[in-house]
Amino acid sequence: MKKINWLGFLSLLSLIALLGWQHEETGLYGFWGFIYFIRYFWVIPDELFVLNVQKSATIAFMASMASLAPAMFAASRLYSISSAVPMAFAVSFAAATISFCLSLAVLEWKEQRGAMG
Repeated sequence: MKKINWLGFLSLLSLIALLGWQHEETGLYGFWGFIYFIRYFWVIPDELFVLNVQKSATIAFMASMASLAPAMFAASRLYSISSAVPMAFAVSFAAATISFCLSLAVLEWKEQRGAMG
């Protein structure tokens, strides 16, 4: 029986971009980037893969926490407080997502390079 790679379900977040297209909210178009995770439905999750995802998730969590306070401070200086909070959380979410994707790509590249060489 084939194991389900749950990371592939992150690709469902790209459906939010369809809502942005339907309601003409261009701010939601960034969710198209999550379509990349559809490739993980065809990756068999072994122990090293799970470890790499855990490492990447830890890095992403730390990036999110480290970016939230500075983003909140900067947004409160640039926007009204009612706009600053959602903007800061959006920046924190983006920092977490980008750091997760980059760290997972680097770890997968190192794993592949080690297996090839």
